[in-house]
Amino acid sequence: MPWHQTELRLKPRPRGFHLITQEIVAAVPEIARLKVGLLHLFIRHTSASLAVNENADPDVRADLARWLDRAVPENAPYFEHTAEGADDMPAHVKSAVLGPTVTVPIRDGRLALGTWQGIYLGEHRDAGGARSVVATLQGE
Repeated sequence: MPWHQTELRLKPRPRGFHLITQEIVAAVPEIARLKVGLLHLFIRHTSASLAVNENADPDVRADLARWLDRAVPENAPYFEHTAEGADDMPAHVKSAVLGPTVTVPIRDGRLALGTWQGIYLGEHRDAGGARSVVATLQGE
């Protein structure tokens, strides 16, 4: 298969970490055609992030969100970028720390994630809205 690229819209979600693995797989059915390859995901926003982490226990997602909220608090006196609300600059910092991309190997038509791994959307705004993700697929 030559390179394949598509852009998908993730539905709006509240602040926190959300498993989006199945949403990604459904939006990129071409994964099933590959024996070996890579799926690269890039979120086109500066206040949200992508990550791979625990897919079974929702406490992990909640604990990550609480830790980040403490590490990067709203209304910190050192933030100057405040025009878009108290959650905006902390969201930019969280996004910069976690990053806008993940790359997942593909094996035998499936994402080669570990047993307890899933793809997370890190939504770092209270009302970030729908999010756009560019999915790039390459393999054979």
